[in-house]
Amino acid sequence: MTEVGFIVAFLAAPALILWAARFVPLAQRLGPIVLCYIGGLALGLSGLLPESATAPRTTATEVSLALALPLLLFSVDIRSWGRVAGRAMVSMLFAVIAVVAVATALFIVFSSRGVDQPEQLAGMAVGMYTGGIANLGAIKLALSIPDERYLLFATVDTVVGAVYLLFVLTTAPRLVSTFLTPFPKEAMISQDIEDNTDAEKTRKNMIAGSLIGLLCAAVSVGLAVALAPIFSFASPDIMVIVLLTTFGLAASLIPQVRDNRYATPIGMYLIYAFSFCVAAAMDLTALKDMDLSVLIFIVLATFGSLTLHSLACRLAKIDGDTFLITSVAALMSPAFVPMVARSLGNPAILISGMTTGILGFAIGNYLGITIALMLAAI
Repeated sequence: MTEVGFIVAFLAAPALILWAARFVPLAQRLGPIVLCYIGGLALGLSGLLPESATAPRTTATEVSLALALPLLLFSVDIRSWGRVAGRAMVSMLFAVIAVVAVATALFIVFSSRGVDQPEQLAGMAVGMYTGGIANLGAIKLALSIPDERYLLFATVDTVVGAVYLLFVLTTAPRLVSTFLTPFPKEAMISQDIEDNTDAEKTRKNMIAGSLIGLLCAAVSVGLAVALAPIFSFASPDIMVIVLLTTFGLAASLIPQVRDNRYATPIGMYLIYAFSFCVAAAMDLTALKDMDLSVLIFIVLATFGSLTLHSLACRLAKIDGDTFLITSVAALMSPAFVPMVARSLGNPAILISGMTTGILGFAIGNYLGITIALMLAAI
């Protein structure tokens, strides 16, 4: 299969999953996002993907995410942000404090057990779990972390992250609702982030609306990619996400763009494709001869910080939806925020998650490097 063929196949895979989610009872209960993640994991772990599929899978991942972010933000009512910003910022602060505290505690334990340079693991964990993979790469360079350790950390994190994300999409909302307050009704907005189209619209209007939405998203992507290198204070990867979010929110202030009912369904489809592609990156061969200390560190850092974060939110009376969306923004990155907002059925938290996630991107490098250097000096 050619590179273009692989890209088309990756982007088309969610169509079959959406069909199953509509007509197969078990698939209906799981939902399309969970199915896409499970399907991608199954494909990646099966070993059926040839090496030649790696580049087109990466391309499909980047294209689907880049177009999806502005498409989903076009329909956000930015006025709702004022009703949730305070809770989200406090929850994000708790998330950052939690990962720093857990990473520091793990450093002390691992150092006492003779693990080699545990400050590297602590620094990568803090950067990764306040920002994302872009922060992880920057911290690797700053701390001169060996390629083998960096790749092992990134690979194991993909496995643990998949478990964490499936937990958030399935069990976590019910579990969280038992000890955190519900999302305030007055902050709810009527925006629909389901992937349903209006049957009363004509096919002509649907095609026109879809093309307009994709065109606006493509313009946003083009501008973000072109302008990102200008901002030398942050990496291009970070600035592209920041600019895509900015352009998406700016376009949402235009009534004609915000009222396009076809932008959100297309954006959600692209998020499904993104989920499938990310999960399909899993490769069991990369886990051979794994350093168990890295696995243990990542598992404890992920779920330990999640637990500490939840306890802090309980004390501060922060609602469950805000806790979950900021947890995902910190531990996974803003890229995964839309799918969780959709899974929770709460569009009001979309902008909260995106904004706090970008904040995590901004501070992740500085915080991760600083923590690592401070711990190494002990």
